[in-house]
Amino acid sequence: VIAVPTDFDPAARRFDTSAVEAGMERVDACNPDAVMVIKSPVPVGYTETIRKKLGGRKLLHCPEFLRESKALYDNLFPSRIVIGTDLEDGKLMEAAQMFAELLQEGAVKENIDTRIMGFSEAEAVKLFSNTYLALRVSFFNELDTFAEVKGLDTRQIIDGMGLDPRIGAYYNNPSFGYGGYCLPKDTRQLLADCEGVPENLIEAVVQSNRTRKDFITERILDLAGVTEASDAKDCTVGVYRLIMKSGSDNCRRSSVHGIMERLLNRGVSVIIYEPVLAGEGVFLGGELVRDLAEFKARSRVIIANRWDSCLEDVKDKLYTRDIFQRD
Repeated sequence: VIAVPTDFDPAARRFDTSAVEAGMERVDACNPDAVMVIKSPVPVGYTETIRKKLGGRKLLHCPEFLRESKALYDNLFPSRIVIGTDLEDGKLMEAAQMFAELLQEGAVKENIDTRIMGFSEAEAVKLFSNTYLALRVSFFNELDTFAEVKGLDTRQIIDGMGLDPRIGAYYNNPSFGYGGYCLPKDTRQLLADCEGVPENLIEAVVQSNRTRKDFITERILDLAGVTEASDAKDCTVGVYRLIMKSGSDNCRRSSVHGIMERLLNRGVSVIIYEPVLAGEGVFLGGELVRDLAEFKARSRVIIANRWDSCLEDVKDKLYTRDIFQRD
């Protein structure tokens, strides 16, 4: 099983799959007859292309569907199992079935929905799934932007929408934008894969996330009283937590990073309260502050992607779009 990072390379406009290929070389050196299962996200068509390049090697593609801070749970209670294989290759079909059975055996959940399909279809399931999730985040964020600009109550609108069972009252809490390791890079890869394909929506999802962060930044600056460049000199904005979700310890590529970058570019000083980061000093241009009371006192405005009860005493200078106080 090859499960290594595949970061999106903006210059090449595709995932950097060099770590996947390095893993294949190591497997070949140990056992050239082994069936290799690629679990890393890859461009649509990658597995089939690399298989031909390697002379018909025994490859499967098995996308992961793990949520931030719930990876173990999602392995034990998976929403589905998807295996990509060569549907015309009997031995590889057997291998796909065997691997699916291993995943079923390792889970606590029974009767897991399992689909065996072509390589490229399995790759597309992963990218389109994450792009749909990014689309849903973006939709409710744009709804929230509309409500803020028009002076409306975001919660009332979302509550009313959620009564339609086709929409539902889930995955609808506004935020500073989608972030983390998967959604930003997977949406950009799918957009790259759409070259030559008539589309508008995928591109809009990517752009919407940038627009949301721009809007959030302007709202923070307004609350801080920064209307001109000279105002930023003595302004300190406090960032409460960099983690992606409540209960997580992962700060990697959080949507808050984009807000921080924009604030720093406008000349605002940024301080950060993030207990999961070790040591002192600076993180992404922001000063790490260990003492919560000091953090609160020094901040003209405090921003929090997700609410925490410890911020109750500074609500007058807190900016968050966490309407439902959940992820």
